[in-house]
Amino acid sequence: MTGNEINEKLSALTTDQIQANLIQASHQIDMDDIVREGFPTLREVANEVSLPLSDEDIRLGEKMMQFLHNSQDPIIAEKMGLRGGVGLAGNQLGLMKKVIAVLVPNEPEHDEAGQVIPPKEAYKLQEIMYNAKIVSHSVQDAALETGEGCLSVDQEIPGFVVRHARVTVEYVNKAGEKKKIRLKNFESMCVQHEIDHTNGIMFYDHIDLKEPWAIKDGMLVIE
Repeated sequence: MTGNEINEKLSALTTDQIQANLIQASHQIDMDDIVREGFPTLREVANEVSLPLSDEDIRLGEKMMQFLHNSQDPIIAEKMGLRGGVGLAGNQLGLMKKVIAVLVPNEPEHDEAGQVIPPKEAYKLQEIMYNAKIVSHSVQDAALETGEGCLSVDQEIPGFVVRHARVTVEYVNKAGEKKKIRLKNFESMCVQHEIDHTNGIMFYDHIDLKEPWAIKDGMLVIE
């Protein structure tokens, strides 16, 4: 389906109907569940998820995480026609709920002979976050050298996406526990991208082509 066809299909449903479809036991979220540019929820501030978490909202978060795992598996992704993703927000599914899923893999290293050394932990960050918010951040800004993309945007948009280099985020996990984590590097960029979605902000709203940049620790930072 094209982006316009997906938006048209989902615009005919209520948010309750959308969520009911997403959390069916037999359903796996795919690209036809993800709204594209122009869909209203991408530019609206989502509502906080009610606490304690309902079974439906817990299943929603789990389905979102399942999508990320599927999208990062080359065989499953090809079979299902998925674009690889490291994050997904409720707004991208046509839901006005502050729920995000983030899955950032660890990259393998290489020894002196060039042999691949598998990482001890598969993921740098693997978390479902409800009502996530940034409570503090660094003065220094940064951006990914490669720019950013988005599952809800079907075109490449070049430019450095300026974000905070480091952030502290508070959220509720799927067990209903309040958490606070400090993030830097790619994990920081990823979580900021998804929190932005819950606030109706797209990544290209932050693009800056004029700032003087330098590479530091694999990131671009403003000098």
